[in-house]
Amino acid sequence: MSAAARLGRRVGTTAKEELRRNKGAWRDPLPAAASRAIAERIPLADLVVQVRDARIPLSSECEILRNYPPSLKQIVALNKMDLVGTSNVKAWMGYFRERNCISCGVNAHNKENIKQLLSLIQRRVSELKGADQCDNNYTATVMLVGIPNVGKSALVNALHQVGRISAAEKGKLKHATVSPEPGETKDIRSFKIGSHPNIYVLDTPAILSPKVPNVDILSKLILTGAIGDCLVRRKEVAQHFLAIHNSSEQYKKWEKLSMKDNDRLFLNGTTEQLTSSGLHMKHKNQIPTDHTQDSIVQDVRRTLFETISSFEGDVRCEDEMEALIARQFTALQEAFHVSIESEEDDAHDKVAGKLLNLFRTGRLGHYILDNLPGYIQ
Repeated sequence: MSAAARLGRRVGTTAKEELRRNKGAWRDPLPAAASRAIAERIPLADLVVQVRDARIPLSSECEILRNYPPSLKQIVALNKMDLVGTSNVKAWMGYFRERNCISCGVNAHNKENIKQLLSLIQRRVSELKGADQCDNNYTATVMLVGIPNVGKSALVNALHQVGRISAAEKGKLKHATVSPEPGETKDIRSFKIGSHPNIYVLDTPAILSPKVPNVDILSKLILTGAIGDCLVRRKEVAQHFLAIHNSSEQYKKWEKLSMKDNDRLFLNGTTEQLTSSGLHMKHKNQIPTDHTQDSIVQDVRRTLFETISSFEGDVRCEDEMEALIARQFTALQEAFHVSIESEEDDAHDKVAGKLLNLFRTGRLGHYILDNLPGYIQ
């Protein structure tokens, strides 16, 4: 087992122990009631779109759908495909195709992707309704289901907007509530996404399995943000991410960001002479505490490249991996402009929060955390 996998299991084990102490932390009464309501409506829907996180195509499975026969009419939508890359999505679509399951990759914030998903839904509905409905004078219901924070509501809003524009519908757009926090949707709401035939999509509350998953899946759900950071310290979750990053080839893409100190000083000095007024305005407008600024993201990438490329240990060894991660936390404190006067625990918590945000929003590269079955890590 790799050092990254062992650190992941440590996160999952810590979370599981916390859940044993606080049994209500996994599923509160509201999601349990929502699960029952969704289960009652699934057989009545013309089509089910199961939304999964493309970074964890297996771990983000909505377990409630396992209770239905293979004949269930559904599409698996691998959302957040922009966070994993097209080639990875295509590989997983092949996996689902081999299992006679229709799937597609989608990015809720990409209009062309949404048009393709809408077209797939319309074709599928037409096929399921059959030739006797060729006049398109009918209404179909599509149900979106999924675990927390896979982007169901963002997809609903995008489908609703694109579908209404395509059908030249008039009237005020409705909006499903979208939040970076998991479990924000509280009830089932209907949104029109097509005319002739009339197609309505149901946005549903996120649902978790009644049973707590194994530690490997649990660690991935925490890392991707499907479960809030309340079960495990953010630093431990960020250490898991760094272990995954340090074991990958991603850092090599940032080699050009790193230069020798003398080269950097020369370049900076030359640039300042050429565009001193422009640089003055740029620095004036920068907010050191805003880690999402391009300049800070570049500093973070450079820091990760330099700490890994200069590391002489073996990242396959857990102790040496942890030594590298400790060095990275210290270096990232400067990159994120976290005060060196802060208490270490507080400083590391701030670094962890900023780092996880950049990972979860795709600013630190493409990562897919589930292995294709049959692939040995």
